Amino acid sequence: MTTTRFRWVTIGLVVTLIVINYIDRSAVSFAVGPLQDEFGITDTQYGAISSAFAIGYMVFTFLAGFLVDRFGPRRVLLTAIIIFSLATALIPLAGGFAGLLLVRIILGAGEAPAFPGATRVVSRWLPQKEQGIALALIGGVAVSGSLLIASPLLTQLIGVTGWRGMFWVMAGVGVVWAVLALWLLRNTPDESPYTSEAERAYISRGHSADDETPADKANVSWRELFTNRNLWLVAIGFFSWGFMFWGFMYWLPEYLQRAHGLSLESVGAFSIAPWAAGVVGALVGGVLVDRIYARTGNARSRLTIIGCALLLAGASLIPVLLSPSLTVSLIFISLGVGFGFITGGIWFVASIDAAPNQPASAAGFVDAAFALAGIIAPSIMGFVVDRTGTFTSGFVLMSCLVVVSAVLLLFTSVDPRKGQVAAAPSAQADENAASGEQR
Repeated sequence: MTTTRFRWVTIGLVVTLIVINYIDRSAVSFAVGPLQDEFGITDTQYGAISSAFAIGYMVFTFLAGFLVDRFGPRRVLLTAIIIFSLATALIPLAGGFAGLLLVRIILGAGEAPAFPGATRVVSRWLPQKEQGIALALIGGVAVSGSLLIASPLLTQLIGVTGWRGMFWVMAGVGVVWAVLALWLLRNTPDESPYTSEAERAYISRGHSADDETPADKANVSWRELFTNRNLWLVAIGFFSWGFMFWGFMYWLPEYLQRAHGLSLESVGAFSIAPWAAGVVGALVGGVLVDRIYARTGNARSRLTIIGCALLLAGASLIPVLLSPSLTVSLIFISLGVGFGFITGGIWFVASIDAAPNQPASAAGFVDAAFALAGIIAPSIMGFVVDRTGTFTSGFVLMSCLVVVSAVLLLFTSVDPRKGQVAAAPSAQADENAASGEQR
């Protein structure tokens, strides 16, 4: 029987969506100067504008999980990218502080369904043994990779088209993705005309008995979500990593300019290092989580990997505080981001473990915690910079948060009644499944 691998085309489409998503949301950090000149924005107001995105994101990512589980990722993601592409195009036309706040809230609302939708796609399109690397690509490589290319891409776009043109070009890219998704993206393998029977059978064999069948439409149990201790552990950890991530995403370019006197063009080059480290970290995390799970079948291992990675991320910022030269700062901020991104896709794997019958809602729950950090971190960083003229206190807070949550994840017991995971398949079973796919 002819076997297709269209599942990876679907995953590639979702990875591309996340890349567009993150470049759009980070674009404002490369237009701080023009926005301040054009609309009279202060540092504190810029922090509020950055946080406004996360307000819309936090509210709607939680709701998006329910919508994705109820209506399927295809319809929700297509609607979402049209909304956030329109919001991106409106940023240069916002007219002032209030207008920018409103547009950024809409942008956040439009981008909110991305990870709940991606998690649902992965949980239905891939067997469990392939989900870790896929979610590492989506939640780690796509995120860090988008920020890696965002620096040179957006600074060059500003040079060619002007800062307004940068936003309009990115809006057009979103529309192109929507056209491709309309053609290629389906909710499940059974709905796709591009998957073979052999591929569908291979995917189906890789799901545990706890998983909802791919064709089902879930009715979300809010009580089950809010009383799920495992899900709360994941959410707290994701909030802490989110504080560090959002702080660097919105303030790293300004930090490099103010603390080390770099030009905007130089910032575009120097900003590559942390996000390149993030790509490496995300790939390491994806391989690690799948291999350890294949050997142990123990979902607790996901939280152990996250805890160790966060501990290393927090410790990496200490040299930046003690000897903040450009070289030391770049090396150790890059290490911190790299270690943090080891967790990139594992948050969503752990969400599926915790609530396999409603994966998008579980992803929305933990992603809302991440978005809450996005509300708080940029504003606190803006306040710190306005009041002290340095970034030191913000870096201290980042480090403390991730270290505390690492300890919590490493030493808090997991509720065995939640997120039961089937024992890892034997090596022979893996070989049989693989050979069956290749026939």
